[in-house]
Amino acid sequence: MEIFEIKDLSFAYPNQENWALNNINLTIHSGEFVTICGKSGCGKSTLLKNLKPSLAPYGEKHGSIYFKKKLSESLDLREQAASIGYVLQNPDNQIVTDKVWHELAFGLENLGYDNKTIRLRVAEMASFFGIQAWFMKNVSELSGGQKQLLNLAAIMAMQPTVLILDEPTSQLDPIAASDFINTIKKINQDLGTTILLSEHRLEEVFPVSDRVIVMDKGIIIADSSPQETGKKLRDLNHNMFNAMPPSIRICAGLEKSSKDKSCPLTVKDSRIWLDNLFEDNEIKKVSIETEKQDIEEKNISIELKDVWFRYERQEPDVIRDLSLKVSKGQIYAVVGGNGTGKSTALSIVSGINTPYRGTVKINGKNIKNYKDKELFNENIGVLPQNPQSIFVEMTVREELYEMFSHSLYSKNRNAEENKLINEIIDLMEIRHLLNMHPYDLSGGEQQKLAFAKIMLLRPKIILLDEPTKALDSHFKIKFADILKNLKSQGVTILLVSHDIEFCAEHADICSLFFNGSIVTSNVPNKFFSGNAFYTTFSNRMTRHIFDNAITVKDVVELCRQNLK
Repeated sequence: MEIFEIKDLSFAYPNQENWALNNINLTIHSGEFVTICGKSGCGKSTLLKNLKPSLAPYGEKHGSIYFKKKLSESLDLREQAASIGYVLQNPDNQIVTDKVWHELAFGLENLGYDNKTIRLRVAEMASFFGIQAWFMKNVSELSGGQKQLLNLAAIMAMQPTVLILDEPTSQLDPIAASDFINTIKKINQDLGTTILLSEHRLEEVFPVSDRVIVMDKGIIIADSSPQETGKKLRDLNHNMFNAMPPSIRICAGLEKSSKDKSCPLTVKDSRIWLDNLFEDNEIKKVSIETEKQDIEEKNISIELKDVWFRYERQEPDVIRDLSLKVSKGQIYAVVGGNGTGKSTALSIVSGINTPYRGTVKINGKNIKNYKDKELFNENIGVLPQNPQSIFVEMTVREELYEMFSHSLYSKNRNAEENKLINEIIDLMEIRHLLNMHPYDLSGGEQQKLAFAKIMLLRPKIILLDEPTKALDSHFKIKFADILKNLKSQGVTILLVSHDIEFCAEHADICSLFFNGSIVTSNVPNKFFSGNAFYTTFSNRMTRHIFDNAITVKDVVELCRQNLK
């Protein structure tokens, strides 16, 4: 049975020449698990929002969308709410009540169900999702992963026919993201709910997907099984191939050496594939050589010593005895679970929050001795977790000029400022967005704009909170090059991230944050090769053969050396 049938759908946002969606024709069948991927701004979110009329963006629209053979515009609000579930990227944007139990019941109350039915469905969903332990809690007490799980449970209580999820794991740590994807898989397999999922983390969703749809510039360029999609992108030499799961990219890199032409998708199957690859070969080289990273005691940009912090006097400590040193010109990455205190630590480094014990030094000077103007004027730049928090103007162009404290139309602008802004616009690939409202941008485009604003400050120290969130694989490569270029200029970069693959490939030092403090730090090869869960797909795939292979490049290099 057809759940959605999309015919000749085109859509353009107001005052935009280019179509966000261009003549889309697509059919989604009952019970399918469909993953939609593509570069930032390719039209993924726009397509998904148009599938639920109450969320459809304003703009010029052509074509038709049918839900169960019924024109979607003809669906009343009750039918939309009950039949089409939608999970947003940011869990805080969807929660509307103060208690967990009330959030579960809220949708059912609005649909007019009686108390007996509400109590039954809420109890059933709380049990299914394992929410019993925090059923009576305030929503404000939940971690990011718990909030996203609560959103999902509240929607499933209404028993929708189809569940649409727009990058639901973008703000979750790797373990929480894996658990969340497994829960969606369970919903699909046990309840038969149709799943449409937009995602950048593809190594988790490829094994559970029936179909993968790849979009580029508002059109569909691939629509097939996960393995076939990988092959098609490789044959097209499309840069979205870099977004494919590590196992697919490793297979492509070793295609001439492999007897088995089918690509594995899970760690288990990848290990079997690798064992078969070396069945007739002796493994002589098992390690990648690494460079030692030494902290220069005379050149420390950021230093925290014995720092303790809590938000309220009566509340427990969020930061506990934290000590940290980051050298000048170093890319220092901090990973860890949701709610462990990583973002709070960044706020302390930036001076937004003040610890009640311990010292914070910026370039050897106690942060208490800085005036705000001195601290942030070409010194510290902060990219917050929510980029919208620094947007204050009506267009992207005005947002950029706002960084110079005078109007876009001011006569006081000098040639140097204009040159710098134009360089940043081209560097961040946002020239085609200049006339758009910042809130109309995709998640990845908002990240680009926010980072562009920070770059205009020309800071010596950059603090990044989830900088690769919602960025596509194509721009992640460019973003890494930008960070390395800044590093070569002596800029210090401290970033907090759930993007394990990015940190493994591009950071100089990685640290694990747990319970308000750093428990271990090391160079990426040593850091990730010693972890069971906080490590890369490549390492989990090969650790039974290789000692410290943590990236696709590492695995391909070691395999080729052993297959000579």
